[in-house]
Amino acid sequence: MKYMLLIHQGTTPTPRTEDWDRLSQEEQGAVYAAYKAINETPGVTPGVQMQDPGTATTVRVQDGRTLTTDGPFAEIKEAIGGYLFFEADDLDAAIELAARIPAASMGGAIEVRPIVEW
Repeated sequence: MKYMLLIHQGTTPTPRTEDWDRLSQEEQGAVYAAYKAINETPGVTPGVQMQDPGTATTVRVQDGRTLTTDGPFAEIKEAIGGYLFFEADDLDAAIELAARIPAASMGGAIEVRPIVEW
């Protein structure tokens, strides 16, 4: 089964933030090492980290017109900061991997969704 793991940043310190700068070099290194190990896990297709939500443009179509809004549609605390794909035997394996993602233990959450295959 294939799963998409959506990384909700929440209050997770990320590079380019003051909270990240407050982490020790050891803590920052541990976060980088954890993501590296996750990306090297068999069955993982690494995704990408996205820019901060403030850089987003939200697009809607209303009455045939394309409308754009600067910024995210979701609240900042709900913003998705990245994603990855994981091919696993079952949901338990996907949950186990999700629990290893640093954001899960640093103020964020990981949403695990099965991929629909046609």
